[in-house]
Amino acid sequence: MVKGILEQLSEGVVLGDGGYIVELEQRGWVTAGAFTPEVALEHPGAIRELYSEMVNAGADVIQVMAFYGSRAKLESVGKGDLTEAVNEMATRVAREVAGDRLLIAGDLSTTWSWREDDADAAQLTSRMLDEQIEAQEGVDFFIGETFHHLGEALLCLERIKRTSGLPAMITMSFRADTATPDGFSAGECAAKLSDAGADIVGVNCMRDPERTYPIIEEMRAATDTYLAAQPVAYTCSNETPWFTGTSAFPDRLEPTRMTRYQMADFAVNARDLGVNYIGSCCGSGPVHVREMARVLGKVSGDPHWSPDPENPMSDTEYNWRKVRGSKD
Repeated sequence: MVKGILEQLSEGVVLGDGGYIVELEQRGWVTAGAFTPEVALEHPGAIRELYSEMVNAGADVIQVMAFYGSRAKLESVGKGDLTEAVNEMATRVAREVAGDRLLIAGDLSTTWSWREDDADAAQLTSRMLDEQIEAQEGVDFFIGETFHHLGEALLCLERIKRTSGLPAMITMSFRADTATPDGFSAGECAAKLSDAGADIVGVNCMRDPERTYPIIEEMRAATDTYLAAQPVAYTCSNETPWFTGTSAFPDRLEPTRMTRYQMADFAVNARDLGVNYIGSCCGSGPVHVREMARVLGKVSGDPHWSPDPENPMSDTEYNWRKVRGSKD
């Protein structure tokens, strides 16, 4: 039987999977801009294939493909009545793919209904989070991700603990500033989430590795709780440190995508900075996860082929040209 997330973390680094919703958009299954997960219900084969690829790449955990799966977000595209069914199907397919080989993480994310110091908004957000938690029955732990406001992140943590009783990983997301709109630094977020009972705290999405490292360092210094980091695999800049703020978003992202080796470098650097749960977010596909798994020792063996620096005309290249030439 697979070990629980906290037991695995106590034994060493855990590797999460990559990004789902943007990858599925680039495969033709999801609408750019809205990025809502009704694909789980309308084309479950598409998410089954991507789950399987993440498993094959070497991930220790696969995350339910329910990002932006709250009723409020689905209502924005006229799919609110499908909320329960979308979350249930995404969970069911994940469990079928994972079997008893690896863990399944439930997925909750910013609902876009949270308002600071608004009791009605808090109640609405609570109901929507509970709806998703209940629809994702059977997961091993929950990840609450991409929260911009600490208040909503703390509420998500409370609902996970009260509704499911499962371990909770909560990650914040930072755009232009390394502080939340409700006025908390990255370190303060990590400390307050830890004090509130989060089993894993951290940072995800929006920023590339280079602009995520300072957040990792600040969070690591603020808490001894298990730390998670899952940056995007799209190159950002100091001028625009978050990928959704660039002119490439939402449908011109391909030229900004990072290589598998850049994400592998992130995995090694994150481990050395004290990150316990290493993953990746938008833009990171199975090819990135595979290379991250390799450098973290999650998969054995070297790549099947690499160029010979002493012989540009390597046997592999020579044979390929020979075969191609005979076909021509």
